[in-house]
Amino acid sequence: MPLQEKLQQVRGWIQSAQRIVALTGAGISAESGVPTFRDAQTGMWARFKPEDLATEAAFRHDPQRVWDWYAWRRELVAKVQPNAAHHALAEFATRHPGRLTLVTQNVDGLHQQAGSSDVLALHGNLQQDRWLRPCPQERFPERDCEPATATDGHPPKCDVCGNMLRPGVVWFGEALPEIALFRADEAAGNCELMLVIGTSGLVYPAAGLADVARRAGARVVIINTAPTELDDLADCVLRRKAAECLPSLLQVESQSVTMEEGA
Repeated sequence: MPLQEKLQQVRGWIQSAQRIVALTGAGISAESGVPTFRDAQTGMWARFKPEDLATEAAFRHDPQRVWDWYAWRRELVAKVQPNAAHHALAEFATRHPGRLTLVTQNVDGLHQQAGSSDVLALHGNLQQDRWLRPCPQERFPERDCEPATATDGHPPKCDVCGNMLRPGVVWFGEALPEIALFRADEAAGNCELMLVIGTSGLVYPAAGLADVARRAGARVVIINTAPTELDDLADCVLRRKAAECLPSLLQVESQSVTMEEGA
């Protein structure tokens, strides 16, 4: 099917669907200039594998090294801005309350920065911290054990019990946030349309949400510049950058599709 026909078809599906799920991955943020997880290794970090830095065991073994690596990644993310795709999703949700559930595998917070609220961040948030272990408030009932109370350091620590702060992301071997995953699975099982944007479909359980939607009878649309593991179950595959096509797809009332075939 020609590109223009695909775009018009997807616009029609968006117009008619009352329950839409958008599942986003690294590709949508890469369009803003955020290095993907495995492409972020440069300079002094080039000799480390990301997988060797993103585990609790690595943090316990060398907390300063892991903390400093995440601090460096935070600096990279702080230099970029949400792109047109992030803004299009936020604006659609504002114009159509209750119709869109936004689920992301990204930890960069760009969806929230663009104005999306109630984002289901399955892998956590790079800009937030939490204690490595539950802070023993029962031993120190007079103390407010909030991360903000930690003393400065690499990593910051609780000056009472010595507990360390860690990045608020999901490390390898850890479970996804239970409530966010439950809500994402529920939304996928009840949606009429799922937009899978900028994700390779390799990381589970997030990638499994597309299959949940498909088995429940929803249409699935893939928006990605490269082939993905989910292409075979899709009703439509748009081999385009999200920032190029999402604004015209989601602003269906006021903007017509003008992209040319092969653009």
